Amino acid sequence: MALHLDLKSNPARTLVAIKLLHTVVWFFFVVCIVAVPIAGALRRFSLAAVLAGLVLLECLVLVMNRFRCPIGDWARLFTDEPVDNYDIYLPVWLARHNKTIFGTLFVIGGLFTLAQWLMAGR
Repeated sequence: MALHLDLKSNPARTLVAIKLLHTVVWFFFVVCIVAVPIAGALRRFSLAAVLAGLVLLECLVLVMNRFRCPIGDWARLFTDEPVDNYDIYLPVWLARHNKTIFGTLFVIGGLFTLAQWLMAGR
């Protein structure tokens, strides 16, 4: 028996599934961003490097997709909502400023971790 998923037959349900997936992926990367300086403070530099590498890989995906998340592009197939959080379960203000907020936190956390690593080498 073959499993057949017709995503277009129930666009509202499909959009909910996409938004849930996008929210989980977003949360994963937020945890990575927050964990980088924590790992640095604990002098777990290998862990910090892996976490930062995962975030940088996500940044590469965004750059290759004209600074848009591919999951958002997928969600756009199922809605015409003009709001910034059409594709994710976040407040509108956070969805609107997501890259600025978490990009800044990532850079600051990365610089902190780099400083910790340089000081640990002395």
